[in-house]
Amino acid sequence: MSTAVIRYRVRPEAAEENQRLIEAVFAELAAAAPPGLRYSAYRLSDGVTFVHVVDGDGLPGVAAFQEFQRDISARLAEGPTREDASLVGAYASSAPASATGS
Repeated sequence: MSTAVIRYRVRPEAAEENQRLIEAVFAELAAAAPPGLRYSAYRLSDGVTFVHVVDGDGLPGVAAFQEFQRDISARLAEGPTREDASLVGAYASSAPASATGS
């Protein structure tokens, strides 16, 4: 199984639309729950740079992902660049992010 890290910048006026399209991908993934796929997406603090981490092969078959890719060149300011990556380690807490401990 390969892991890819994809990074790109969108035009400022396209950033909200890009995020909306990514959120639609996650909504479809939550409903379909394709086995063997791990996917995360990040919007960096500059507001226009996005980073996606994909582990597995099921993403291209997701309709919302196809919609995300359809006009991506019109949204891009720079990139995308793709790098293959190897997992060194991972951690996920089972506690809710908003837990206060009291």
